Amino acid sequence: MKKTIIILAAMLSSFAAMAQDDAAAAAAAAAAAAPEAPAPAPKFKDFWVESLATNINLGQTSLTNWAAGGDNTVSLAAYIDGNANYKKEAMFWNNRLQLDYGFLYASSKPLLQKNADRIYLESRWGYQIKDKLYFSANYDFKSQFSTGYEYKTPASKTDAEGNPIDPTREDWKMARVGKSNFLSPAYTTLALGIDWKPKDWFSVSFAPLTGGYTFVVDPAYRTAYSMKLKKEYEESTPEVIAEKNKQAIEKGFSGGKLSPYRSHRFEFGAMLKIDLKAQINEKFSYTTQFVLFEDYLKDHKAHPCPRINWDNRIDWKLAKYFALTVTTNLIYDDMVKIVTEKHPEGGPAVQFKESIAFGFTYTISSKK
Repeated sequence: MKKTIIILAAMLSSFAAMAQDDAAAAAAAAAAAAPEAPAPAPKFKDFWVESLATNINLGQTSLTNWAAGGDNTVSLAAYIDGNANYKKEAMFWNNRLQLDYGFLYASSKPLLQKNADRIYLESRWGYQIKDKLYFSANYDFKSQFSTGYEYKTPASKTDAEGNPIDPTREDWKMARVGKSNFLSPAYTTLALGIDWKPKDWFSVSFAPLTGGYTFVVDPAYRTAYSMKLKKEYEESTPEVIAEKNKQAIEKGFSGGKLSPYRSHRFEFGAMLKIDLKAQINEKFSYTTQFVLFEDYLKDHKAHPCPRINWDNRIDWKLAKYFALTVTTNLIYDDMVKIVTEKHPEGGPAVQFKESIAFGFTYTISSKK
């Protein structure tokens, strides 16, 4: 009897195990046959790539009983480069803001001298119409933060006995000549055209429909940037214009309405822009931008050349937080009057700036 019961229990256990296996197999088959859960839809923020890089350069030279001579100097400069780029299917929208500001102090000139000052905002939208070809709209804004000066040597002075006297800080301030100011000048453009992007790091944009304004808010610099006379002063004598201009300059920014010259100039023309951003390796990168603008509305006999801007930047990361930076900026704008030996009354000339700096660099945020 006991053997019979044991045999029956074993048979029941075997049947139960087989039933469980069949149920597990059926469940696995049902799970395999069921449709997969759809992947979550990408959110708006998933289409953005953002970065914010900072660079701070500090320099200092101190001389004590130095036979070869020289100046004690201190310099400080900061650079911010922010990027926010959007890409979804055939559309892209790239935005970049560059801010530069720096100054130096030299013992021979007891004044803070500005040696870097730049605001540059660029926004470009594009929609792909063919492989590597995009319809595009581009917006630019360029200006500077504060007054820029040319520091001329003060007139020599002597004491009662005829001995030369070193110029004071006030003498240096009186001798300097202003060249620019906030929104004086400022350039803003909106361009419609075509972008050709054979590579992610290289693009050529041609915009035959480009409109914009050149602003000179400070009346002291309106003649230097070829601002036109206001309508009510077009028939005035040179003496009246000179007197009104003098009164406006004495009042500074608040004298803008008194100035006989307009504060802005509308421009409409064609723009060619070439951009290259090459990341040679993890430590070395090179960026360049070349911009050519021709204004259809200007007097081409008086101003035959297009406006040229060419910017270059080389970043060489020497250590984790330190980098060597080389920048050059070239401008040719025959609407800007620059005093030179060839043009003592002011005339067109090539403007060129070069800078080599070593300092602290850090990317605050970055997303890929």
